[in-house]
Amino acid sequence: MTTTTGLCHATADDIVVRGRSLPRELIGKLTFTEMIYFELTGSEATPAQRAVLDACLVTLMEHGLTPSAIATRLTYGSAPEAMQGAVAAGLLGVGSTFVGSTEGCAELLARIAAAPDGRAEALAIARGSKRLPGFGHPLHKPADPRTVALLALARAQGLFGAHCTALEQLSATVDQVAGRSIVVNATAAVAALIADAGLPIAILRGIALISRCAGLVGHIREEQQSPAMRALWDGAEAAVPYKEQP
Repeated sequence: MTTTTGLCHATADDIVVRGRSLPRELIGKLTFTEMIYFELTGSEATPAQRAVLDACLVTLMEHGLTPSAIATRLTYGSAPEAMQGAVAAGLLGVGSTFVGSTEGCAELLARIAAAPDGRAEALAIARGSKRLPGFGHPLHKPADPRTVALLALARAQGLFGAHCTALEQLSATVDQVAGRSIVVNATAAVAALIADAGLPIAILRGIALISRCAGLVGHIREEQQSPAMRALWDGAEAAVPYKEQP
């Protein structure tokens, strides 16, 4: 079986990415966000698609001392000579609970968007799940301000499409089933915007990883300037005391 790649090819005097010369057609011509879109799809992003993807990358970059950031800081404090190891440690914590929930929510929105009756599909999802990815937040109530900003941007850019509409349908149905208002958090909004921007939902967690990688480097930079690793370590020891087992 012969396999090929359509991503990149290098010669003595050129590097070609998806059919475009890197030094002559891409460097200085595309922004980093535009290059991400081009790398993933093979097409150049429209201004609206670039704005939406850029906003999603900004949204997911920083979330404070979450488990991934703590893992990065602790690993960096233990092995400061290997920054890549510290970033990798943090990225390993991107999963179904933190950041990676964008992926699960996108799959639900795709089901609703593709269904003959979106409202009925949303109702089936809301009734069949105790905990939906992209819904609920321990701090932001009654609304996640990031969600508000992202959906407003999608409308302003003319990219409030089938998946954003599906998110609205699912949100209304979840509230109806729960009998109260459930916060739509930022990961749900990112899922909807990324899908409506024409990016494949199968790569959505990868987009989250790109963004979070930059945020973890930011945590390493702060660790270099104002180390918190020892405080995190001491805090863990204080919070989880030793107890003699029977």
